[in-house]
Amino acid sequence: MAAQSVERPLPPDPLPSSVVDSHCHLDMCAADGGPTVQEALAAAAEVGVTKMIQVGCDVQGSRWAAKVASEYDDIWAAVALHPNEAPRIHASGGLTLLEAAWREIGELAELPQVRAIGETGMDFFRTETSGRAIQEESFRFHIGLAKRLGKTLGVHARDSHDDVLRILDDEGHPDVVVLHCFSGDADFARAASERGWYLSFSGVLTLTNAAELREAAAVVPEERLLVETDAPFLTPAPFRGKPNAPYLVPLTVRGLAEVRDLDVAQLCRTLYANSTRAFGPL
Repeated sequence: MAAQSVERPLPPDPLPSSVVDSHCHLDMCAADGGPTVQEALAAAAEVGVTKMIQVGCDVQGSRWAAKVASEYDDIWAAVALHPNEAPRIHASGGLTLLEAAWREIGELAELPQVRAIGETGMDFFRTETSGRAIQEESFRFHIGLAKRLGKTLGVHARDSHDDVLRILDDEGHPDVVVLHCFSGDADFARAASERGWYLSFSGVLTLTNAAELREAAAVVPEERLLVETDAPFLTPAPFRGKPNAPYLVPLTVRGLAEVRDLDVAQLCRTLYANSTRAFGPL
Protein backbone atom coordinates (compact mmCIF):
# COMPACT_ATOMS: atom_id res chain seq x y z
CA MET A 1 0.00 0.00 0.00
CA ALA A 2 1.71 3.20 -1.14
CA ALA A 3 1.14 6.73 0.01
CA GLN A 4 -1.52 8.31 -2.17
CA SER A 5 -0.35 11.90 -2.46
CA VAL A 6 2.92 13.82 -2.49
CA GLU A 7 1.29 16.81 -0.77
CA ARG A 8 2.56 17.02 2.80
CA PRO A 9 0.17 17.89 5.63
CA LEU A 10 0.94 20.98 7.66
CA PRO A 11 2.58 20.23 11.03
CA PRO A 12 0.24 19.98 14.02
CA ASP A 13 0.65 22.02 17.17
CA PRO A 14 3.67 20.85 19.19
CA LEU A 15 3.12 18.50 22.10
CA PRO A 16 3.82 19.82 25.61
CA SER A 17 6.54 17.19 26.17
CA SER A 18 8.43 14.54 24.26
CA VAL A 19 7.02 11.30 22.87
CA VAL A 20 8.42 8.44 20.79
CA ASP A 21 7.20 7.18 17.42
CA SER A 22 7.38 3.47 18.22
CA HIS A 23 7.16 2.24 14.62
CA CYS A 24 8.01 3.96 11.34
CA HIS A 25 9.61 3.30 7.96
CA LEU A 26 11.79 6.29 7.14
CA ASP A 27 13.23 4.52 4.10
CA MET A 28 9.75 4.28 2.61
CA CYS A 29 8.99 7.87 3.62
CA ALA A 30 12.01 9.05 1.63
CA ALA A 31 10.89 7.27 -1.53
CA ASP A 32 9.26 9.24 -4.35
CA GLY A 33 10.54 12.60 -3.20
CA GLY A 34 9.58 12.30 0.45
CA PRO A 35 11.59 13.73 3.36
CA THR A 36 15.17 12.67 3.95
CA VAL A 37 16.10 11.19 7.31
CA GLN A 38 17.45 14.55 8.45
CA GLU A 39 14.28 16.32 7.35
CA ALA A 40 12.07 13.76 9.05
CA LEU A 41 14.01 14.06 12.31
CA ALA A 42 13.93 17.87 12.25
CA ALA A 43 10.20 18.05 11.51
CA ALA A 44 9.41 15.55 14.24
CA ALA A 45 11.56 17.34 16.82
CA GLU A 46 9.73 20.60 16.12
CA VAL A 47 6.47 19.07 17.40
CA GLY A 48 7.91 17.04 20.30
CA VAL A 49 8.60 13.66 18.68
CA THR A 50 12.18 13.18 19.79
CA LYS A 51 12.84 9.49 19.16
CA MET A 52 11.67 6.92 16.61
CA ILE A 53 11.99 3.22 15.97
CA GLN A 54 12.96 2.49 12.36
CA VAL A 55 11.55 -0.90 11.42
CA GLY A 56 12.86 -3.35 8.84
CA CYS A 57 10.51 -5.58 6.85
CA ASP A 58 13.05 -7.62 4.89
CA VAL A 59 16.78 -8.21 4.86
CA GLN A 60 17.59 -5.10 2.86
CA GLY A 61 15.32 -2.91 4.97
CA SER A 62 16.73 -4.37 8.16
CA ARG A 63 20.27 -3.61 7.00
CA TRP A 64 19.19 -0.04 6.30
CA ALA A 65 17.49 0.26 9.69
CA ALA A 66 20.62 -0.90 11.51
CA LYS A 67 22.81 1.45 9.47
CA VAL A 68 20.68 4.56 9.96
CA ALA A 69 20.32 3.84 13.67
CA SER A 70 24.11 3.72 13.94
CA GLU A 71 24.31 7.18 12.37
CA TYR A 72 21.59 9.04 14.30
CA ASP A 73 21.17 9.11 18.07
CA ASP A 74 17.43 9.73 17.79
CA ILE A 75 16.76 6.56 15.80
CA TRP A 76 16.77 2.97 16.99
CA ALA A 77 16.32 -0.04 14.78
CA ALA A 78 14.08 -3.08 14.67
CA VAL A 79 14.95 -5.91 12.29
CA ALA A 80 12.91 -8.84 10.98
CA LEU A 81 11.19 -10.45 8.04
CA HIS A 82 7.65 -9.12 7.74
CA PRO A 83 5.01 -11.88 8.00
CA ASN A 84 4.31 -11.59 4.29
CA GLU A 85 8.01 -11.64 3.39
CA ALA A 86 8.78 -15.14 4.68
CA PRO A 87 6.26 -16.92 2.39
CA ARG A 88 7.47 -14.82 -0.54
CA ILE A 89 11.11 -15.81 0.03
CA HIS A 90 10.15 -19.44 0.53
CA ALA A 91 8.13 -19.46 -2.68
CA SER A 92 11.00 -18.00 -4.69
CA GLY A 93 13.95 -19.88 -3.20
CA GLY A 94 12.73 -22.53 -0.82
CA LEU A 95 13.83 -23.17 2.75
CA THR A 96 17.52 -22.67 1.95
CA LEU A 97 16.97 -19.06 0.92
CA LEU A 98 14.65 -18.41 3.87
CA GLU A 99 17.15 -19.82 6.34
CA ALA A 100 19.85 -17.57 4.87
CA ALA A 101 17.57 -14.57 5.45
CA TRP A 102 16.94 -15.67 9.03
CA ARG A 103 20.69 -15.98 9.63
CA GLU A 104 21.32 -12.42 8.48
CA ILE A 105 18.43 -11.08 10.56
CA GLY A 106 19.96 -12.89 13.52
CA GLU A 107 23.34 -11.26 12.92
CA LEU A 108 21.82 -7.79 12.59
CA ALA A 109 19.75 -8.35 15.73
CA GLU A 110 22.89 -8.58 17.83
CA LEU A 111 23.93 -5.01 17.04
CA PRO A 112 23.52 -2.60 20.00
CA GLN A 113 21.48 -0.05 18.03
CA VAL A 114 18.92 -2.75 17.24
CA ARG A 115 16.49 -2.57 20.14
CA ALA A 116 13.71 -4.80 18.80
CA ILE A 117 12.98 -7.83 16.65
CA GLY A 118 10.18 -6.82 14.32
CA GLU A 119 8.06 -6.48 12.56
CA THR A 120 7.22 -10.15 12.67
CA GLY A 121 3.93 -11.92 13.36
CA MET A 122 1.01 -13.22 11.35
CA ASP A 123 -0.95 -11.64 8.50
CA PHE A 124 -3.94 -13.45 7.03
CA PHE A 125 -5.01 -10.46 4.93
CA ARG A 126 -2.27 -10.70 2.30
CA THR A 127 -0.87 -14.21 2.81
CA GLU A 128 -2.98 -17.04 1.43
CA THR A 129 -3.65 -20.23 3.37
CA SER A 130 -0.86 -22.06 1.54
CA GLY A 131 1.77 -19.68 2.96
CA ARG A 132 0.65 -19.62 6.57
CA ALA A 133 2.69 -22.58 7.81
CA ILE A 134 5.92 -20.88 6.67
CA GLN A 135 4.66 -17.59 8.10
CA GLU A 136 4.16 -19.28 11.45
CA GLU A 137 7.59 -20.91 11.30
CA SER A 138 9.15 -17.52 10.65
CA PHE A 139 7.21 -15.97 13.54
CA ARG A 140 8.47 -18.71 15.85
CA PHE A 141 12.05 -18.06 14.69
CA HIS A 142 11.74 -14.37 15.55
CA ILE A 143 10.19 -15.11 18.94
CA GLY A 144 13.11 -17.37 19.77
CA LEU A 145 15.59 -14.74 18.58
CA ALA A 146 14.04 -12.04 20.78
CA LYS A 147 14.09 -14.36 23.78
CA ARG A 148 17.70 -15.42 23.18
CA LEU A 149 18.94 -11.84 22.85
CA GLY A 150 16.65 -10.36 25.49
CA LYS A 151 15.20 -7.84 23.04
CA THR A 152 11.72 -6.48 22.46
CA LEU A 153 9.46 -8.35 20.04
CA GLY A 154 7.48 -6.13 17.64
CA VAL A 155 4.40 -8.01 16.42
CA HIS A 156 2.30 -7.44 13.33
CA ALA A 157 -1.14 -9.06 13.72
CA ARG A 158 -3.61 -8.57 10.86
CA ASP A 159 -6.76 -10.69 10.77
CA SER A 160 -4.80 -13.20 12.87
CA HIS A 161 -5.29 -12.25 16.50
CA ASP A 162 -6.23 -15.70 17.81
CA ASP A 163 -3.24 -17.29 16.09
CA VAL A 164 -0.85 -14.66 17.43
CA LEU A 165 -2.05 -15.41 20.95
CA ARG A 166 -1.79 -19.15 20.35
CA ILE A 167 1.75 -19.03 19.00
CA LEU A 168 3.10 -16.65 21.63
CA ASP A 169 1.47 -18.68 24.40
CA ASP A 170 2.90 -21.85 22.91
CA GLU A 171 6.44 -20.51 22.50
CA GLY A 172 6.45 -18.48 25.70
CA HIS A 173 6.63 -14.79 24.91
CA PRO A 174 9.71 -12.59 25.42
CA ASP A 175 9.82 -10.26 28.40
CA VAL A 176 8.70 -7.32 26.23
CA VAL A 177 6.13 -7.62 23.44
CA VAL A 178 4.76 -4.67 21.46
CA LEU A 179 1.66 -5.19 19.34
CA HIS A 180 2.38 -2.76 16.53
CA CYS A 181 -0.52 -0.87 14.94
CA PHE A 182 -3.01 -2.51 17.26
CA SER A 183 -6.09 -3.45 15.26
CA GLY A 184 -8.09 -5.71 17.55
CA ASP A 185 -11.21 -5.25 19.60
CA ALA A 186 -11.54 -4.69 23.34
CA ASP A 187 -11.41 -8.43 24.09
CA PHE A 188 -8.10 -8.81 22.27
CA ALA A 189 -6.80 -5.67 24.01
CA ARG A 190 -7.66 -7.20 27.38
CA ALA A 191 -6.04 -10.52 26.48
CA ALA A 192 -2.83 -8.78 25.40
CA SER A 193 -2.81 -6.49 28.44
CA GLU A 194 -3.26 -9.45 30.79
CA ARG A 195 -0.08 -10.92 29.29
CA GLY A 196 1.78 -7.69 30.02
CA TRP A 197 2.23 -6.62 26.41
CA TYR A 198 2.34 -3.08 25.06
CA LEU A 199 -0.31 -1.95 22.58
CA SER A 200 0.80 0.66 20.07
CA PHE A 201 -1.89 2.78 18.42
CA SER A 202 -1.55 4.42 15.03
CA GLY A 203 -3.43 7.19 13.23
CA VAL A 204 -6.24 4.73 12.48
CA LEU A 205 -7.46 5.55 15.99
CA THR A 206 -8.49 9.02 14.77
CA LEU A 207 -10.62 7.90 11.83
CA THR A 208 -14.40 8.16 12.01
CA ASN A 209 -14.93 4.45 11.27
CA ALA A 210 -12.59 3.28 14.05
CA ALA A 211 -15.08 3.17 16.94
CA GLU A 212 -14.16 -0.42 17.83
CA LEU A 213 -10.48 0.50 17.99
CA ARG A 214 -11.22 3.43 20.29
CA GLU A 215 -13.17 1.06 22.54
CA ALA A 216 -10.08 -1.14 22.67
CA ALA A 217 -7.82 1.83 23.47
CA ALA A 218 -10.10 2.75 26.36
CA VAL A 219 -9.55 -0.57 28.19
CA VAL A 220 -5.75 -0.80 27.95
CA PRO A 221 -3.90 -0.11 31.21
CA GLU A 222 -2.27 3.28 30.99
CA GLU A 223 1.21 1.81 31.53
CA ARG A 224 0.81 -0.37 28.39
CA LEU A 225 0.03 2.37 25.85
CA LEU A 226 2.32 3.37 22.98
CA VAL A 227 1.81 5.45 19.83
CA GLU A 228 3.24 5.17 16.33
CA THR A 229 2.83 6.36 12.78
CA ASP A 230 3.70 3.29 10.68
CA ALA A 231 4.75 6.07 8.31
CA PRO A 232 4.34 6.56 5.41
CA PHE A 233 1.08 4.63 5.94
CA LEU A 234 -1.99 5.05 8.18
CA THR A 235 -2.06 8.84 8.21
CA PRO A 236 -4.31 10.23 10.96
CA ALA A 237 -7.36 12.39 10.40
CA PRO A 238 -7.85 14.90 8.90
CA PHE A 239 -5.09 13.96 6.44
CA ARG A 240 -6.09 10.45 5.41
CA GLY A 241 -4.81 9.76 1.89
CA LYS A 242 -1.73 11.94 2.31
CA PRO A 243 1.69 10.52 3.21
CA ASN A 244 2.36 9.99 6.88
CA ALA A 245 5.56 10.89 8.76
CA PRO A 246 6.68 10.96 12.42
CA TYR A 247 5.84 14.67 12.77
CA LEU A 248 2.14 13.72 12.66
CA VAL A 249 2.29 11.65 15.86
CA PRO A 250 0.75 14.54 17.88
CA LEU A 251 -2.57 13.99 16.08
CA THR A 252 -2.72 10.42 17.35
CA VAL A 253 -1.57 11.44 20.83
CA ARG A 254 -4.37 13.99 21.08
CA GLY A 255 -6.87 11.48 19.75
CA LEU A 256 -5.77 8.96 22.36
CA ALA A 257 -5.97 11.60 25.09
CA GLU A 258 -9.57 12.27 24.11
CA VAL A 259 -10.43 8.56 24.17
CA ARG A 260 -8.84 8.17 27.58
CA ASP A 261 -10.11 11.52 28.94
CA LEU A 262 -6.55 12.46 29.85
CA ASP A 263 -4.64 15.71 29.87
CA VAL A 264 -2.33 15.70 26.84
CA ALA A 265 0.74 16.61 28.90
CA GLN A 266 0.03 13.77 31.31
CA LEU A 267 -0.40 11.33 28.45
CA CYS A 268 2.87 12.46 26.84
CA ARG A 269 4.75 11.75 30.05
CA THR A 270 3.11 8.34 30.30
CA LEU A 271 3.90 7.45 26.70
CA TYR A 272 7.53 8.48 27.10
CA ALA A 273 7.91 6.40 30.24
CA ASN A 274 6.26 3.44 28.54
CA SER A 275 8.61 3.77 25.56
CA THR A 276 11.56 3.75 27.93
CA ARG A 277 10.39 0.46 29.41
CA ALA A 278 9.53 -1.03 26.04
CA PHE A 279 12.74 -0.19 24.17
CA GLY A 280 15.30 0.64 26.82
CA PRO A 281 16.72 3.91 28.17
CA LEU A 282 16.07 6.77 25.79
